[in-house]
Amino acid sequence: MELRGLIFDCDGTLVDTMPAHLEAWLETLADFNLTLDEDRFYAMGGWPTKTVAKALFDEAGIPIDVDEIALHKETLYLKRLADVTLIEPIVSIAREYRGKLPMAVATGASRSVCERTLNIVGIRDWFDVLVTSDDVTRHKPEPDIFLESARKIGVQPANCRVYEDADPGIEAARRAGMEFVDVRTIYRPRRVTPLPR
Repeated sequence: MELRGLIFDCDGTLVDTMPAHLEAWLETLADFNLTLDEDRFYAMGGWPTKTVAKALFDEAGIPIDVDEIALHKETLYLKRLADVTLIEPIVSIAREYRGKLPMAVATGASRSVCERTLNIVGIRDWFDVLVTSDDVTRHKPEPDIFLESARKIGVQPANCRVYEDADPGIEAARRAGMEFVDVRTIYRPRRVTPLPR
């Protein structure tokens, strides 16, 4: 494979935000006497906030305004942004290829949340393209977000490498016909909740 473009997921790949996202979910759900298992949360990695909200509240049989819940959860997440850090083993790859290969961020987050996350850690301007859940109708594990990223950076999917930290994103990269690196083989975020005994 001739590598011509790099595509990075954001949360849990470039930036260690997943604990902050989980804490925001737990706080949001506590208002409804609900909780979220940490392993289940990671299994939904790459899903847009509204999709997660709908799934969790539908399961509980609680009618909600999905937009309102998503906004509340994202507001709680943004309050925790000061505590997020770069995932250096992956960021070092982006740093190495910056200006040498076209690079995109492809995320299940909304554009506003991803922009703020990348800006606060100082790497937004490293990437030629940012493709978010706002830009596609089908989300990970569908390949659309990666195919759109490749299109926008002008590189054939077969010449792109994806960096991802969640099963839906890995499956999306596979369906897009792209080489991929599972970031979990390199980096694991801290757990928010203790492991069950």
